[in-house]
Amino acid sequence: MDLQALKNKYDIIGNDPALNEALETAVKFAPTGLSVLIQGESGVGKENVARIIHQYSSRRQAPFFVVNCGALPRELVNSELFGHVRGSFTGAVENRKGYFEDADGGTLFLDEIAELPADSQALLLRVLQSGEYRKVGSNKVEHTDVRVVAATNVHLYEAVKRGKFREDLYFRLSAAQIRIPPLRERRSDIYLLFRKFTSDFSEVNGMCKISLKPDAIHLLEQYRWPGNVRQLMGFTQSLTAQVSRKVTPTLQRIELSARELEPYMPMEEGEPIPVLYDATASSTSGSFNADERQAIFKAIFDLKQEVDALKARLDRRELPAPAPEPQSEEAEWQAQEELLEEQHTLSVRRTEEELIRQALEKYEGNRKKAAEELGMSERTLYRKLPPEYRKK
Repeated sequence: MDLQALKNKYDIIGNDPALNEALETAVKFAPTGLSVLIQGESGVGKENVARIIHQYSSRRQAPFFVVNCGALPRELVNSELFGHVRGSFTGAVENRKGYFEDADGGTLFLDEIAELPADSQALLLRVLQSGEYRKVGSNKVEHTDVRVVAATNVHLYEAVKRGKFREDLYFRLSAAQIRIPPLRERRSDIYLLFRKFTSDFSEVNGMCKISLKPDAIHLLEQYRWPGNVRQLMGFTQSLTAQVSRKVTPTLQRIELSARELEPYMPMEEGEPIPVLYDATASSTSGSFNADERQAIFKAIFDLKQEVDALKARLDRRELPAPAPEPQSEEAEWQAQEELLEEQHTLSVRRTEEELIRQALEKYEGNRKKAAEELGMSERTLYRKLPPEYRKK
């Protein structure tokens, strides 16, 4: 297999070993007929890998359907997947095919499979095991020959342990797994992708391409890109639109430094780790470099989160409260997740404020020096100042 030709065909950019392994595994699974589970965060390109599996299989001439399980109305999931007969529910004015009937002989890509309701999971398990299903409102057993490629952006086995996903369905799907690494784990590919996105956008709009100086590349690579390739593409297109100009005979390319790029870098509310970079490529004697500071920050944040979560559990045990109304298991999990998220956000903000406070005290209120110590811009520091420094 020519891996580079495969990447060119599906417009995949990058040379990271984990990415290459994922693509090679997809090609190996393709001709087997196995159901495949693709795991990876949103925006990493799971659908592309599913298409590769379909195109390298014996089903390549048959239909390939994409179903976003998270976008289906819960009350209509079974109808969308398996079809329904006329009169089976309000609004069912005629018989309707489902995806399993439409995709017969081909491949069905079920994205965000963890979002399927429990009853739909049971029906999916049956069709995977026997190829049998029933349309909503019908007693007639139908048969289909569909290969399922599923994808999820959550840790599916954790969902199993929490009772939100069937264990038997998980083991049925997970026999053949592919993990696509997030962008923060393939930092050497980030600038390659940036160059591709700015080049494509510039060519379409007749604008100069954007290139980056080494310190700007380092800044770009140090951001964690939670939205992965999708976020990087949107950022690159927006950046090009804002800083580029129309191509002229004397101007074909615009090069940015880290100082010029930094104002455009995305910022997240409650970002757990500050964006760190060494703009001077050197450190003063006795101070931490960017990587060391980032590791320290992360350790502090993680420890603080664990302590706060433990304290919250103890508080709930010690404080008497009236008996709550019965809740579904899903509602209980949702409430716990929301509570932990609130506690995490508060602990991150407190820790970040304390780090800024210490830096300002060290430099006697000099914001520029404090920002350099923390590896952030003065503008970012000003926005995150502790209350007692905001009027100074």
